[in-house]
Amino acid sequence: MDQRIADCLERLCRKGCLSVRADIQLLEQGKALPETEGMDQQEVQLVLKELKSIMAAYGDTCRV
Repeated sequence: MDQRIADCLERLCRKGCLSVRADIQLLEQGKALPETEGMDQQEVQLVLKELKSIMAAYGDTCRV
């Protein structure tokens, strides 16, 4: 995985489970996030795919 993608994922995940779920929804709607600024569409789609994969481990809930 590209270091730029990995760094973006780390920044997004640091925000917490609920924020990541909200960010996924925004990315699915085609909206940009500050963390994805400067990325092309292919990179953003890769970030989205990886976020979904990471969040699949949590199921439908987020632990507090």
